[in-house]
Amino acid sequence: MAYTGVPLSPLIEIPEIITIHYFEYSSDFSFAGEAHDFWEFLCVDKGEVEAEADGVRYPLTRGDLLFHQPDEFHRLTANHRVAPNLVVVSFRCDSAAMDFFRKRLLTIDDGERQLLGRIIAEARNAFLEPLDNPYQTHMKLKEDAPEGALQMIRLHLELLLLTLLRRCQKSPASSAKRDTIRRKKDDEAYHQVIAYLNGHLCDSLTLDQIAQDTLMGKSRLQQLIHTRHDCGVIDLFSHLKMDYARQLIRENRLNFTEVAEALGYSSVHYFSRLFKKQTGMSPSEYSSSIKGIAENPCGR
Repeated sequence: MAYTGVPLSPLIEIPEIITIHYFEYSSDFSFAGEAHDFWEFLCVDKGEVEAEADGVRYPLTRGDLLFHQPDEFHRLTANHRVAPNLVVVSFRCDSAAMDFFRKRLLTIDDGERQLLGRIIAEARNAFLEPLDNPYQTHMKLKEDAPEGALQMIRLHLELLLLTLLRRCQKSPASSAKRDTIRRKKDDEAYHQVIAYLNGHLCDSLTLDQIAQDTLMGKSRLQQLIHTRHDCGVIDLFSHLKMDYARQLIRENRLNFTEVAEALGYSSVHYFSRLFKKQTGMSPSEYSSSIKGIAENPCGR
């Protein structure tokens, strides 16, 4: 009986690893950026960072994995609050299937997290240099590296890419589920921010303070608000304060100076300018207007 073999044609084949890193950055870390002729991806293991690729900003949290295609300029900054941990892997690959990963932001599952852990473990055993040197350009193999260590890294990395490709390309239901989870997380974060702003209407807040108190990166915070209100966080806060100002004016218990002070404004004139800018009327005009009367559920 004659046997015929089946050629094993790889869909994704990685001939060369450039760098493998596991970084534990400080909360004020900032990388000015670079571009190179090979692939790179970063995965957030802890905390938050903001990545930028060819001018597009990506707020990233734990489990997010972002690909940088060859010759794409990219930079990275921490949020000055939480010290992030990142996996960064760069490699060469000319396989056509890599087109799927161009400018691709994914969220890894537990199995893919295990594969990343194995890549890092093999790299620590295989290479002389520690994996936290951001200036490392050449990784030297240990003389006593375990047999097959480089092949194990290659296999794990290829398996990771194939798993991501198959799961995200062939499983729309799974992708929809992840999108639902992300939207739920965004909704929870949004309601947390709104509750915080409504609880501080009598204060003067800055973007840095809001981000710090809500445990959120400034970019993600701005993105959450802009998506729903088409304005910035501070603009929304000002609108909420003016809504409260209208309520206080309708209640007719405080004069305009007291309303301004209650909302944290040091000057009634500044308050009046903001009020007129947002409502089209001065506080006194609003107080005596039909609109003000109509908005008072208890009457005048």
